[in-house]
Amino acid sequence: MQNNKAALTPPKSMRKTSGFRYTLSQYWRYRHLTLMLLVSVTVLIIFKYVPIYGLQIAFKKFKILEGIWGSPWVGLANFKKVFSMPGFTQAFMNTIILGGLNLLFGFPLQILLALLLNELTNLRFKKTVQTFSYLPHFISWVTLSGLFIQFLSPSTGPVAALYRAMGLTPYYFMGEVSTFRGVLVVTNIWKSIGWGSIIYLAALSTVNQEMYEAAIIDGATRFQRVHYITIPSIAPTITIMLILTSGSILNDNFDQVYNMMNAAVYSVANNISVLTYELGLKNMKYSLSTAIGLFKNVIAFGLVILANTISKRVNDYGIW
Repeated sequence: MQNNKAALTPPKSMRKTSGFRYTLSQYWRYRHLTLMLLVSVTVLIIFKYVPIYGLQIAFKKFKILEGIWGSPWVGLANFKKVFSMPGFTQAFMNTIILGGLNLLFGFPLQILLALLLNELTNLRFKKTVQTFSYLPHFISWVTLSGLFIQFLSPSTGPVAALYRAMGLTPYYFMGEVSTFRGVLVVTNIWKSIGWGSIIYLAALSTVNQEMYEAAIIDGATRFQRVHYITIPSIAPTITIMLILTSGSILNDNFDQVYNMMNAAVYSVANNISVLTYELGLKNMKYSLSTAIGLFKNVIAFGLVILANTISKRVNDYGIW
């Protein structure tokens, strides 16, 4: 009997070959989806992996005429020069503060919006709210910055008109150091909260409805159902998103800051991205700007590793 089974079992090489052919046939069967995937992979390679070749500029004294490969190596000299620059510490601290505020206030509000939308029973109203919350994501910061500058203008803006109607002196929120960070955080949350809530709404759609029905029978209130069923059910998604978002603390949203900043608030608006732009594109110091970018990415990667390690020890969830 064993001999018959052995005779019917194909050799490993044939099984591997048949498996490979089966995989190819599946790719061909779903060739339209495969083509869409290839486009995404191609874009990822061109814009994310090919530029890695240029990171060596951070360790060289880059000369345009000699090219990346022909420029002389200088080791860590560019990093030492960057760290000793008078504006680097200020830019780094501004980046940490702004990224921390966006994470502290923006991340929970995305979850809260998803929870509120999930509780709506009127589907038409729910879709309307979702649509209006998603729309700002598709508007560029160049456009939005102009709108906010006009909206908060102390001379012609509607906020200034409201102040005058109440007998108060108009306040220029975007021209004061004490309020400029708040404007950046609020406008960033307004733009991203709807788009960021999508993944939590997707996670909420997978929650077992029978648990809600059992909780209702047991007399649980809506708040208790959210607290004991909804939030624990999407805890893995929240944890993974928090880990991934932790690396974006140093992502200071250059488009937003650069288009909304002015000379009066430069002390709090100057961040790593602005410094990189000024060194690289304005002053053509490509080696220094590349060194700053590499430093920021290494720190962001370290934050993701740290957040994942803490998460694995606390609740056993992680991205690996």
